[in-house]
Amino acid sequence: QVQLVESGGGLVQAGGSLRLSCAASARAFNSYTMGWFRQAPGKEREFVATINWSGGSTFYAGSVKGRFTISRDHAKNTVYLQMNSLKPEDTAVYYCAARPPGPSTNYNYWGQGTQVTVSS
Repeated sequence: QVQLVESGGGLVQAGGSLRLSCAASARAFNSYTMGWFRQAPGKEREFVATINWSGGSTFYAGSVKGRFTISRDHAKNTVYLQMNSLKPEDTAVYYCAARPPGPSTNYNYWGQGTQVTVSS
């Protein structure tokens, strides 16, 4: 069982930056693919970014590519999402998720979410 705890959300003006953190409880975290997702009010949850177990491969949604950066620190069992040039449409609850190694594409573990609000 992996527990994920997000932090770093808040209120920021358009054009500003935030860094989200997601701390994992298990050392097995180091072998997991990690992802960030978000859900805006009245909308479905959407993919934001993912990073493989080694940190050597990342992938981003088109809407955030070039503005957001996902990274991980194995020593701290933590994954980050650096968000720059924030826009009001980035306002959402942001969730981190963990996908164990194997053929499944399902993220089995989810955090409780952290609110990001971008004012215009």
